[in-house]
Amino acid sequence: MDLNTLALFFLVAVVFVLFALAVLVLMRLVSSARRLSQAEQGAGTAYMAAAMQEAVARMRDHERQLAARAEASELLSDQVIDSLPSGLLVTDAAAMPQRINPAGARMLGMRAANDDLRSLWDTLGESGQALRALIDECLGTGAGSSRRTLVISAGGTRRHLGAGVSPLRDSRGTVTGAICLFTDLTSVVDLEDQLRLKDSLARLGELTAGLAHEFRNGLATIHGYARLMNADKLPADHRGYVESLRAETESLTEIVSNFLNFAKPARPAQVRFALGPIVARAVDDARAEAAKHAGQVMAEGDFDAVEGDDVMMRQALSNLLRNAVEACVEAGTTPRVRVTGSVDTTAGVQRLTVSDNGPGVAASVGDKVFQPFFTTRGRGTGLGLALVQKIVVSHNGRIALGTSPEGGAEFAIVLPLAPRRI
Repeated sequence: MDLNTLALFFLVAVVFVLFALAVLVLMRLVSSARRLSQAEQGAGTAYMAAAMQEAVARMRDHERQLAARAEASELLSDQVIDSLPSGLLVTDAAAMPQRINPAGARMLGMRAANDDLRSLWDTLGESGQALRALIDECLGTGAGSSRRTLVISAGGTRRHLGAGVSPLRDSRGTVTGAICLFTDLTSVVDLEDQLRLKDSLARLGELTAGLAHEFRNGLATIHGYARLMNADKLPADHRGYVESLRAETESLTEIVSNFLNFAKPARPAQVRFALGPIVARAVDDARAEAAKHAGQVMAEGDFDAVEGDDVMMRQALSNLLRNAVEACVEAGTTPRVRVTGSVDTTAGVQRLTVSDNGPGVAASVGDKVFQPFFTTRGRGTGLGLALVQKIVVSHNGRIALGTSPEGGAEFAIVLPLAPRRI
């Protein structure tokens, strides 16, 4: 083999080796590129998965925050509604009650705010028609109503309510219901009645005190002459006239004296006194009369201090107890008369009830029992209860007639408590 051939063979071998090396390097580069691409692809997928998980976690956290805010907002709304001192009643578009707060439930005589609202209108009966009409008017016109005063008889109590109604609308402006806000004006109305009664009593006293005084002087003269007559020296058929004259003048004198006590201006002494001993003395005075008929008079409950005239207050309680005993006796019932006291420190009042087991007072004359000279009994001047009312009113109190648990009469008195001593 010549030198040229050998050199050519050597050159071919070198080229083949270089080519093989190049192919090997290229294959390794391709393999490395594939591995790098797979790694990058895996890293990208993991990164995207992690990003999506983070986004989902953030969305869930935001959702939890929104739910917590909604729950807190709803709780705050419920707390605000439940804490309102005014009544709140929400109805649907058909005027059917959907929600009421505790204050409203109490004013409308419901046991609790979660009572069955569907029967509310049936429970209120005719007294609730004015409130229902106010809501129907709002739903029909789509406009709110001005504040009006209504009278509701709920839970056996007559209440004066100041009510206003506004429509509820959805996002499109459609009326979906009504919201009624109302407040209890009973105490305000009672105070106005009390002031009017005070003014009327004062005017009555001014107009009639002088006239009654002159009547009493004339009756005293007639009665004096009648007492001077010696019935034994009169003809037998005239003696009865003298006795009748004496009896009638005594009766008229008592009526005029009672009327003078009623008509003269009442200016109770403003002295702090404990009501308990006053009640005890009045009960003791009436107990003796009740015992004659195998009856009893008792006192129970709590009695605090009030401000006023203890003598006048004892007179008022004695009149009530005596009337109760006499009403039971005239009805042929063994008297059971009870004085019950309770102290309401929140309202700052002393409550008293005088109840009996007698025949009670008919509803048709219940509004007249405090009028002067009105009586349902066979005897009496009809001034006892009028005088009791005057004494209670002069002490800035209120008195009302009701029915006792035993079916008799029950007089409920409310008096302001005396200021606390520091």
